[in-house]
Amino acid sequence: MTTLELPALSLVVLVGASGSGKSTFARRHFLGTEVVSSDFCRGLVADDENDQAATKDAFEILHFIAGKRLAAGRLTVIDATNVQPEARRELVALAREHDVLPVAIVLDPPERVCVERNEQRADRQFGAKVIVRQRSQLKRGLRSLKREGFRGVHVLGSVEEIDAVRIERTKLYNDLTDQTGPFDIVGDIHGCRAELETLLTDLGYELTRDELGRPVDARHPERRAVFVGDLVDRGPDTPGVLRLVSGMVASGNAYSVAGNHEDKLLRALRGKKVKLSHGLAESLDQLAAEPAEFRAATEKFIDGLISHYVFDGGNLVVAHAGLVERMHGRASGRVRAFCLYGETTGETDEFGLPVRYPWAQDYRGRATVVYGHTPTPEPEWINNTICLDTGVVFGGALTALRYPERELVSVQAAQEYYAPAKPLHAVAAPGREPDVLDITDVTGRRVIETSTHGRLSVRAEQAGAALEVMSRFAIDPRFLLYLPPTMSPVATSNEPGTLEHPRQAFEAYQGQGVTELVCEEKHMGSRAVVLVTRDDAVAEKRFGLAGRGAVHTRTGRSFFGPELTDELLLRLRTVVEEAGLFEELDTSWLLLDAELLPWSAKAGDLLRNQYAAVGAAARASLPAATAALESAAAGGLDVTDLLDRTKRRTENAGLFTAAYRQYCWPTEGLDGVRIAPFQVLASEGATYHDRPHAWHLGIADRLVAAGPSMVTPTRRLFVDATSWDAGITWWEELTGVGGEGMVVKPAANLVRTAKGLAQPGLKVRGREYLRIIYGPDYTEPANFDRLRSRNLGHKRSLALREYALGLEALERAARSEPLWRIHECVFAVLALESEPVDPRL
Repeated sequence: MTTLELPALSLVVLVGASGSGKSTFARRHFLGTEVVSSDFCRGLVADDENDQAATKDAFEILHFIAGKRLAAGRLTVIDATNVQPEARRELVALAREHDVLPVAIVLDPPERVCVERNEQRADRQFGAKVIVRQRSQLKRGLRSLKREGFRGVHVLGSVEEIDAVRIERTKLYNDLTDQTGPFDIVGDIHGCRAELETLLTDLGYELTRDELGRPVDARHPERRAVFVGDLVDRGPDTPGVLRLVSGMVASGNAYSVAGNHEDKLLRALRGKKVKLSHGLAESLDQLAAEPAEFRAATEKFIDGLISHYVFDGGNLVVAHAGLVERMHGRASGRVRAFCLYGETTGETDEFGLPVRYPWAQDYRGRATVVYGHTPTPEPEWINNTICLDTGVVFGGALTALRYPERELVSVQAAQEYYAPAKPLHAVAAPGREPDVLDITDVTGRRVIETSTHGRLSVRAEQAGAALEVMSRFAIDPRFLLYLPPTMSPVATSNEPGTLEHPRQAFEAYQGQGVTELVCEEKHMGSRAVVLVTRDDAVAEKRFGLAGRGAVHTRTGRSFFGPELTDELLLRLRTVVEEAGLFEELDTSWLLLDAELLPWSAKAGDLLRNQYAAVGAAARASLPAATAALESAAAGGLDVTDLLDRTKRRTENAGLFTAAYRQYCWPTEGLDGVRIAPFQVLASEGATYHDRPHAWHLGIADRLVAAGPSMVTPTRRLFVDATSWDAGITWWEELTGVGGEGMVVKPAANLVRTAKGLAQPGLKVRGREYLRIIYGPDYTEPANFDRLRSRNLGHKRSLALREYALGLEALERAARSEPLWRIHECVFAVLALESEPVDPRL
């Protein structure tokens, strides 16, 4: 058995005459979807796989399909003869276009085998001369395959060799997606060994020294270092830096990518003609004083450095000069060149230096890209990228990024070791203003990567609808960190006279293996998100916006005007301070999920113009209609059915009015307004969806105790599979006195099941509350039967997608990611709200 190693992402080109067994080989070793066959493409355009007149069109389709697969990062196999150099040339060019490795597998059994196989096929009666010509072309091109650009060439010269092959897919050298960290990513060192030692020590690494006291390794009990390249040149001790970093890499305590200075030094060590500038002369002089063995080891170490690494499931990319998203995890000369040198505009600045193309300004990838190369006075986040070259060799600092914490640790240079061509203070970090949004961030079709629910898409028309609402009515995006998801109701109940019942909620969660649940009282208010700051300076410092925070609705609108909002937040700030939460959570701001009561505080117009209008009309008309019908009945007319129906409608109208009146009480300014918090969403550097609801409700109880005049408790009952009856009884008590109902949630909060993400909550509304939603007469038998067939599937899907987007927004906000990264998730929640779902659900 012969093992052929193929890069997991590559373009595999099968080469061989007709009858050599390429299609059989492809079926045996690759998925059917991975193979693009010229015969199949010929059949697509001509309904005949052997119609040679369709070859040109067929190969256009073949190249198009292969290009789409390679763009998506999928291994692709080309099943065609590929014996002509021009055919292979186009495929190599296709691989280069998508920065993947082209690999040739040549199947070359004896000529008689190919002829016999073709003679056995009724659709291949073109004679032996065609096979002779194809094998002749193949023989002439075999020696030139590597020169043509193939990075791997495997020649199988007999049927036995072909049958004895086993394919093994190997990861690319840059694929370290299984390594999740934590990492300490260190910027450009440029021979500043002393500063590197100090930085590693500050980061908690223990240095190992040789018999001469020189550091040769450094180890952290829980973390590994990653170096962004440019270890050498300009500084006082390039050999010392190489000795330490290479030792850490060899022992598995660190990774390092290549920088442009290592690339140039390697060419110099190999005797190539290079210009001794930018500190290279200093490195060569320092290395000349080292033993020959060390110089040889240095050459080998630098030669082994690759262009970039992809870590943490694709969430982190480290490359010396940065890397655009389409090149992440790819391998080609073009990728390596970008990683080492970046891109330039072709211009030079006033100091004679090339002007770098600001790729980071256009970056929209999900992976955090950490790089160096261009020194800046301070590291700055630009669209989920950060440059760590803070010019230590120029008298600046040596900086490390702690990942995933996103904390920066720096060590100031002891002195200026090398005079920069451009003064460090004159370097402006290229970047987009961190708080300025671009309309292209949210328009058009969007695909957003979430950590809890995978990739979610937003259609262009949904984005357009959200843009209208967001631009006209929403609060400043800098305060808009989160929008709550819609909530799915339970499945329709089979209980007589009941549309929703707790039993269906309990059964739904039990079906997903979730048995520990919490039933929370559903308040008669409006969903509110509250951002409260510890003092008036926090908002300006942390969010770049004057104010005390925000209190906004599910669609991002402020509940109150600026003055009332500031007063409400000042009162809440006092409550949070009294409860000790700012100190306990070590934060200067807090984001709470809550209900704002009464409902009439936000929905006064809705109540007056819709619900009250219906009630008033019913009270005015139905008694008069009843009286008229009773007179008609007394006169001998048979109006019994109509009279009974009208009396029921009169009774229903009274119940309808009583139901909505419970959601209204008078308020004057903030007098009468109350907040019922039930979950802590986020604070500085932290989110809390992994905390159980008991913890969140405990926090809410502390806020109630600290401010009973304005904070309302959320009653709750914890149940499991043995106490469903207690939950049902509690719900009946709540709804029996006019309460809205309850929300059933997994007690653990965020729960992933074998079927995916569990619903964060299922609302179970009471019979009389549903009268407000579905109308006064919804309990009439005909209406009730129709409502039992309501479709909940789309609503449930929407609830999960919005939930995942909300969690993603919170995670990004807690990590202090750029505003556009947070806002795209918040915006997407609002966009999904435009999906055509029955608003009564």
